[in-house]
This record gives sequence, C-alpha cells and structure tokens, in this order.
Amino acid sequence: MSRRAEQLAARIEEGAAGLAAFVEHLSETEWRTQVSATDRRTVGQIVNHVALVYPIEIELARAIAGGNAVTDVTWEAVAGLNENHAREYSTVTKLAALDLLRRNSKAAAEATRAFTDAELDQAAPFALSYGAPVTAQFVLEDHAVRHSWHHLIRIRTAVGR
Repeated sequence: MSRRAEQLAARIEEGAAGLAAFVEHLSETEWRTQVSATDRRTVGQIVNHVALVYPIEIELARAIAGGNAVTDVTWEAVAGLNENHAREYSTVTKLAALDLLRRNSKAAAEATRAFTDAELDQAAPFALSYGAPVTAQFVLEDHAVRHSWHHLIRIRTAVGR
C-alpha cells in the first residue's frame, strides 16, 4: 500500500469523524439552521451532502488517475447537483445523515488506500480546476479530504460555536 494513499485515507477519516463528532450533539434547531445567506441549505442538508458526494469525489480522482480528462463536471453541474440534493433531502434526519457520512467516508478511505503512487501522480485536465492538468492526489486533497473540513467551519459559524 502507498504511504501517501494511506495518509490521504486517514485524512478523509479524520475530517469525517470531526464533522460527525461536532454535529451529533447539535440540537434539532441547530440541525435545521440555514448555513449562510448565500448557501441556504441547512446544517443537516450540508452533512448529508458531504456524505453523498464522497463516491463522486473518488470517481473523479480515479478518472484522473487513469489519465482521463474530466471535462463534464463543471462548477455549474456541481451547483445543480447541490440544488437537487437540497430538494431531495430537505428533511434528512441526523441519524440518517450521520449513518451515510460514516459509511461513505469509510468507503472513500478504503478506495483511497487502493491508489498507487503512480496513480496519485497522474495528471489530466480537470474542469473543476478550470481545465488545468492536476494530479489525482490533488483531486483527492481538494475534494474528498477538504470537503468535510470546509463545511465543518461553515457549520460552526452558522450555529455560533
């Protein structure tokens, strides 16, 4: 197993665990708090969103690891996906979202452990990086690893903790 892949997987697990640990103690009112004026999703919808996109984030990294350009996943497509998730999961329960977060982050970490150093080093054009050729490791770091950390700080701000 690649040492770097193991480190990335551990960071995915750490981020998801930190997010879960923080939100599991939120009140129902806090769970339903809107995250910001610009992102009208609730804390619950955001936690569920992080969980839902782990498989997508891993598939994007796998595509880049295979030397394939990812041109169809744009920021506009991401915004549409986020809107659809928000509608579909408008009343997601804490139990359901946390269960999905734990399952999908574990699966994402396991999938990340399977990457070789050569795959992590492979670069290809990536639409979410404005067509720049980025490595699979970068895609993992900027998406599957960073995502839970990014939303945790926004959730903390929203609930005032």
